[in-house]
Amino acid sequence: MLLIRILIADDFEAWRREVCLLLRGRPELQVVCEASDGSEAVQKADDLKPDLIVLDIGLPKLNGIEAAQRIRQLSPNSKILFLSQNNDLEVVQAALGTGALGYVYKMNARKELLSAVDAVLLGKQFVGSGLTGRN
Repeated sequence: MLLIRILIADDFEAWRREVCLLLRGRPELQVVCEASDGSEAVQKADDLKPDLIVLDIGLPKLNGIEAAQRIRQLSPNSKILFLSQNNDLEVVQAALGTGALGYVYKMNARKELLSAVDAVLLGKQFVGSGLTGRN
């Protein structure tokens, strides 16, 4: 079985634990690192070159969009999936404009995160439901 190495970046520790639990439902998904701010996420992505990075938008020090732009340069093969409580269409578009393939609204993570992970790992774009301006 091919292991998928994942970095989770979110400033809220309880939420990171929740995401880890969701991902642990799949034995091939392995969380190799967690980061609590954008600067740390960039550093860990550069060090570890994970297969997938699950990024929040509202990170301290460096927001998720800025972090994603830097990560694209340092670890171009890492796929990026945003998981955020921000559901504003302009923010979603800016996030996807970084080269990220997915965006999931946190309120829908339980039902959409694993589908988003599958799509993003296959190189397909995934934009979850509950995002402003979408039907």
